[in-house]
Amino acid sequence: MNRILLAFTLLLSGCAGAVAQSSTEQQTLVDRSTLVVQELLGDQNASEARALLKRAKGAMVCPRIFKAGFFVGGQGGGCVLVGRNAEGAWSAPAFYSMGSGSVGLQIGVQDAEMIFIVLTERGLQALLDSQFKFGADASVAVASIGAGVSGATTAALRADIVSFAQARGLFAGISVEGSLLSVRSDWNAAYYGKMIGAHQIVLNMEGQNQGAVPLQEMLARYAQ
Repeated sequence: MNRILLAFTLLLSGCAGAVAQSSTEQQTLVDRSTLVVQELLGDQNASEARALLKRAKGAMVCPRIFKAGFFVGGQGGGCVLVGRNAEGAWSAPAFYSMGSGSVGLQIGVQDAEMIFIVLTERGLQALLDSQFKFGADASVAVASIGAGVSGATTAALRADIVSFAQARGLFAGISVEGSLLSVRSDWNAAYYGKMIGAHQIVLNMEGQNQGAVPLQEMLARYAQ
């Protein structure tokens, strides 16, 4: 029932922000990302992820990760990256695509939802790179956690980025080693009605679109 109410709220907020939006594809991705945040972080088994989010510098949400290795495809595909300032406010989203030759999903699982919790400035700067490849930069540590794995483990404490995923209702660690992250400048321009860089959106918080408010509020709710 909560998910239905949220979906209705997202629909209304999308209509309210129609002036600032020039494409429904971007809003679809933002809305799906909001639902993923609610679903993953609202789960009773996600206490580790919520604890990490409280000290996060940012977060990336990928509503659908395909076993074939494509993070984009079809309406609403891709990922969104948001930053968090010193006061705890979340930025509007910057749009990214991500793909790789293989994704470490469990056997029999075709797709999953995923959140990357960014714990350091170094990790956030790495994701902001227009061409960042997971595992290629030895100075950026990426850890994966699942249900029953404490957020206080050595891996999570030392990581710059911690991934948290759900596949078919089950939490599980998913490898994204070798995945390439690319900024979608055209989507950013379409969503904000002007040419605007990911740094401006995520770090300077210059992106303004009412359709992003539910996502920002949902992240703030679980980061308290």
